[in-house]
Amino acid sequence: MSLTDALLDRGSPRPLITFYDDATGERVELSGTTTANWAAKTANLLRDECDLEPGGRVAVLLPAHWQTAAVLLAAWWCGAEVVGDPAGADLVLCDAGRLDLALSVVAPHAVVALSLDAFGKGLPGLPDGVLDFATQVRLHGDDFVPWEPVPSTTPALDGADGDTVLADARDRAAALGLTAGSRVLSTRDWSDPDGLRDGLLAVLAAGASLVQCRNAEGVDLDRRAATEKATHRLG
Repeated sequence: MSLTDALLDRGSPRPLITFYDDATGERVELSGTTTANWAAKTANLLRDECDLEPGGRVAVLLPAHWQTAAVLLAAWWCGAEVVGDPAGADLVLCDAGRLDLALSVVAPHAVVALSLDAFGKGLPGLPDGVLDFATQVRLHGDDFVPWEPVPSTTPALDGADGDTVLADARDRAAALGLTAGSRVLSTRDWSDPDGLRDGLLAVLAAGASLVQCRNAEGVDLDRRAATEKATHRLG
């Protein structure tokens, strides 16, 4: 069983990720089913367009965002290992602000650029070979079936296998008091291992739901927590 299969309840209609970007006014809510659909579209894109195979190394240079969650779940569904250092990665997924960094360590054909636009607009003027996520992902199917089963012992995150990542996430969920009925409002970034583990993986491992807030400086998060019926706060 892949790490994605262990973390994601694909048939759940209840909210799994509610995403706010207070710089744009964006609010997006995804159920477990919708999150799985986006992860499947992304996994199909990574496999069919980027030739990502089991054991491939993927660097994810993206902020804490609902599309980043789909990217991470897709990579693990493909049997890839997510790595923090883009140097030596087989594939780099990045936002516009880190495109130059990605291109400094891998070839253009090994880069997928994400606009993270709320309306699905792509990134104009990309260098030849760089794949535009927004325009390509919509062409792929909502279901994903790996070419071969992904063992839970496959490296998943910076050398740790899926079993270890899942166990750590469950331990942190327990330490944070998260259960299947929890709703977690978080401003944690996912760019470091602790932030990713607590801010996303522990929430998913507990079967809880996440309210992820980006660019929330100056926002009344107490009020938002009450509006979203949050039971826990992170960050």
